[in-house]
Amino acid sequence: MTTTTETLVPETTSLRNTFLFLRSLLFTIVMAVATVVWACVCFLAAPFPYNTRFWVTSRWNVFVIWCARVICGIRYEVRGYENLPAQSAILLSKHQSAWETIFMLPNMRRPLVYVFKKEILYIPFFGWGMALLRMIPIDRSKGKRAFAHVVRIGKRRLADGQSIIMFPEGTRIPVGQKGQYKSGGSRLAIETGASVVPIAHNSGECWPKGSFIKRPGLITVSIGKPISPENHTADSLMQEVENWIESEMRVISPHAYKGT
Repeated sequence: MTTTTETLVPETTSLRNTFLFLRSLLFTIVMAVATVVWACVCFLAAPFPYNTRFWVTSRWNVFVIWCARVICGIRYEVRGYENLPAQSAILLSKHQSAWETIFMLPNMRRPLVYVFKKEILYIPFFGWGMALLRMIPIDRSKGKRAFAHVVRIGKRRLADGQSIIMFPEGTRIPVGQKGQYKSGGSRLAIETGASVVPIAHNSGECWPKGSFIKRPGLITVSIGKPISPENHTADSLMQEVENWIESEMRVISPHAYKGT
């Protein structure tokens, strides 16, 4: 009996989808178990100096990114790492998935400080571990007072030799799309005098927003040259950051921007 191509294709697709699901399930289970274990380790490291706490906590990130590669086939490359300045800076990154929030912490030149909504601290184990680091949780309902808090703590963190990372689009944006770039990061740069570093990446192609399935592939992280806030307004500085990131996205993922 002859098997037609038409019957083979659906069967092959079904097997592939099942395989992707099983890989993603295994990855999710391993990550959940690792989160509980690492949180306990972080509590034990709490009395140690901050650099030690940061290193211990960020091993979770290293492990998860390694698991994503080994279990799900998600590889990565970094372009322009040499553009990261030796001094503290404000990193402004494209936001497509959870992958970059995990990857960035242990892989930039200086220890990172994230600006995020305070509700994240209430997440069992994960949030508790984050609370042991020098992050900047904010209450978005406080409006201008929330930004004043970011500036006050941000100046302190930059002076301590840490860099601050923010996601100007505010939320995860699907591949090939652009969110509204908000000026919080550039306003912070104007207030502190710190340079901003634009970062583009295509993590959403492997770890899509809102999707349980993780797809194998290569994530490219591209780091642009530092931009000084001198002679800039907050809006003009953010516009330069946006122009670079969105232009670089078309280099990284040209297929996602056809017709735009």
